[in-house]
Amino acid sequence: MCRTFELSSKFCSVLVTGIHSMTTVSEMSVKAGETISIPCLYDSEYINNVKYLCQGYSWVSCSYAVKTDNPNTERFSVSDDKIQRVFTVTIKGLTDQDTDYWCNVEKKGTDQGKWFHMTVTRGIPNLHVDHQEIVAFNGENITINCYYRNHGDMKWCRLGHSCVEGSFGLIDEAKVTIDTRVANVFTVTMSGLTMENSGWYWCAKGNLQMPVHVKVTEKPTTVTSNSCLTTLSPIPDFEELQSDILSFVIPLCLLVIAVMVTLLIWFLLKRHRSSDTTRAEKEVNRTVAKSRRISRQRTNAAMESDTGVVYTTVTTAKPPTLPRVEIKPEDVTYSIIALQP
Repeated sequence: MCRTFELSSKFCSVLVTGIHSMTTVSEMSVKAGETISIPCLYDSEYINNVKYLCQGYSWVSCSYAVKTDNPNTERFSVSDDKIQRVFTVTIKGLTDQDTDYWCNVEKKGTDQGKWFHMTVTRGIPNLHVDHQEIVAFNGENITINCYYRNHGDMKWCRLGHSCVEGSFGLIDEAKVTIDTRVANVFTVTMSGLTMENSGWYWCAKGNLQMPVHVKVTEKPTTVTSNSCLTTLSPIPDFEELQSDILSFVIPLCLLVIAVMVTLLIWFLLKRHRSSDTTRAEKEVNRTVAKSRRISRQRTNAAMESDTGVVYTTVTTAKPPTLPRVEIKPEDVTYSIIALQP
């Protein structure tokens, strides 16, 4: 529907035309401060045109937020997948001002665009998912939980393709099941995925949608070769890898425990031997000390038994040796003594 109270009839006709050449979600519930990505599917004739996100409620007065020829700003970014014909805009740090936007394509004359609206809340959004980006391998399954707080019909849709509204269905040959047994959440499972299932989808509940991008890739393989044959072997899955790790870790732990026990026994034996040697040395020291003590006791007893006896030491002294003097005759003086009557 065109907002005739803001747009002229000329622009109304443009918007009606734009609905058929541009496809995106129309209403989302988002949380303030978080990041949201919105896909915009365009017609094949606009593959090489410049795409942009325009902010504002009115087509005639909205302002450029980001363009593919200048794809990054502080809060906005845009990327263009020309194979899928989808350009994706990302808005970071959502605020109360992030309510009305247009997905637009530049072209001669009047640009083509599609409006979408976001309700920014401080609490839990009325419709949200765990992750907007899901990666799966070819041939495997994916599961998406769509949490809701509003009323209305629920469905799982692919951008620009069909929807599954009941419990079972198919989207591009992939089997889709919707489980509603848990309150306030419906779980979507896509099985038998192929590379063609890569693209943008959305959960829908009532008037709200939440985009989810699914990327399907080939499972990594390893190449093993011999002289005659080259074969491709798939990388083991997580359970096989976990089993291989356990088969390596358990023997390693047992070996470590055995080494620790051996070292503990060796340490205890060494400590025991050291203790025996110390005790032997102490015993020898006690024996020597005891012998010395007994010897001192005996000596003291002998000394006590000799108390009162005075011992004298007599030393014979030799007379001093006088030097011999040789007397010569000429050195002798003779005297005559006469007796008088």
